[in-house]
Amino acid sequence: MARLPAGIRFIISFSRDQWYRAFIFILTFLLYASFHLSRKPISIVKGELHKYCTAWDEADVRFSSQNRKSGSAAPHQLPDNETDCGWAPFDKNNYQQLLGALDYSFLCAYAVGMYLSGIIGERLPIRYYLTFGMLASGAFTALFGLGYFYNIHSFGFYVVTQVINGLVQTTGWPSVVTCLGNWFGKGRGLIMGVWNSHTSVGNILGSLIAGYWVSTCWGLSFVVPGAIVAAMGIVCFLFLIEHPNDVRCSSTLVTHSKGYENGTNRLRLQKQILKSEKNKPLDPEMQCLLLSDGKGSIHPNHVVILPGDGGSGTAAISFTGALKIPGVIEFSLCLLFAKLVSYTFLFWLPLYITNVDHLDAKKAGELSTLFDVGGIFGGILAGVISDRLEKRASTCGLMLLLAAPTLYIFSTVSKMGLEATIAMLLLSGALVSGPYTLITTAVSADLGTHKSLKGNAHALSTVTAIIDGTGSVGAALGPLLAGLLSPSGWSNVFYMLMFADACALLFLIRLIHKELSCPGSATGDQVPFKEQ
Repeated sequence: MARLPAGIRFIISFSRDQWYRAFIFILTFLLYASFHLSRKPISIVKGELHKYCTAWDEADVRFSSQNRKSGSAAPHQLPDNETDCGWAPFDKNNYQQLLGALDYSFLCAYAVGMYLSGIIGERLPIRYYLTFGMLASGAFTALFGLGYFYNIHSFGFYVVTQVINGLVQTTGWPSVVTCLGNWFGKGRGLIMGVWNSHTSVGNILGSLIAGYWVSTCWGLSFVVPGAIVAAMGIVCFLFLIEHPNDVRCSSTLVTHSKGYENGTNRLRLQKQILKSEKNKPLDPEMQCLLLSDGKGSIHPNHVVILPGDGGSGTAAISFTGALKIPGVIEFSLCLLFAKLVSYTFLFWLPLYITNVDHLDAKKAGELSTLFDVGGIFGGILAGVISDRLEKRASTCGLMLLLAAPTLYIFSTVSKMGLEATIAMLLLSGALVSGPYTLITTAVSADLGTHKSLKGNAHALSTVTAIIDGTGSVGAALGPLLAGLLSPSGWSNVFYMLMFADACALLFLIRLIHKELSCPGSATGDQVPFKEQ
């Protein structure tokens, strides 16, 4: 009998469950990358909506003076949809405030909608909910670009489009994280760090796609990404598998419960275990984490008891119940400031490069992708370090501590030339995106899939929505503050970013102290619940 080819041997070396998990990993990666792909065009198009036209104005004055002397008419005729300095109403001196208001409209709606999305998403099938969000997001992303083709200059039109787009995009994050949590269980830093590179990949693709048309037909910079998101929504409807049980795969989400294997079905005996574990004292590590000073004893009344559903889809965790999970509030507030920094770069970096290095919108957009390239390495590095040390908060704190001086150096060195800008973009992207990536993925999965919740996917959806929703408040404030501060000088924007970075670190101090006082603890084991 002939030996099987090496490729076939490689394929059959993986089990059916492993192939399904790899498929879900790749699919959710692509789905959320398309969301970020549709968010990036607005930052690329800013340089086209308001053009640097001082040189043109001076030439126009000289040309007009010569025409008055010669009595000839000016040959220059502006198109109906364009002015000297860009696209009305963004061609005026207050363009930075108007562009900042566009960012704020999207991100504020996103922040408010995220809290609602977690509650709604708990009660709807993930596949239908995510498909609706992607189709709607694609439609409203494209609608923004149609303003170019239909010669729309109403500021209200663009604001309303951004608000609705921000609301429907909130369907994405809780859905993909919950689906990934169903398949992979408690978040591992390396796996989640690699998976979360979809954010940077989406930003890079969005920058390149939008940059291709920005100087010739900026409407297509929105229409094409909108079409891609809508197409991925159809892919989601056709292929997304919400839970391993749907295809009779074994579930790794509930790793603590005892069970027997019968073919591909696992029979869980949780009910028999629960009564015996109900009166069990907490392990020493958990007692240590419950105490603010790491000393003393713990009273049973201080233990929060929350029902779990064992992955069977019973009652969802309440909003206040999710807030009681130790670490949720601290990480949420930390993410608020971390996301403030990250989204300020996301929405304003191309315009900053245009002003500092005097590049056109297309080249500035392409150069800004280096920040996201650095973010890919930063997210993976944060996951590897946190896995090795088993300390999520300490890893975030270390990167935030290094990010503050890096931001100051960036504001100084980037004015020295293109090479210095490239180096600082990569370094800043790694340090800024590392904590943001770790909190939104591994930390959220750790807190939302703790053993006391017994694999309750509803809890994971709610915890994810709370953490990312609070972070989105910072994401809304950052670009708005940048729009208000940038007219007085870009240095003021970087001072604001350094202050936000320090605030993010401040909210982690308590959790870092707990990790250091309880060696060997991981964030996922810091949730002091008593099983019932």
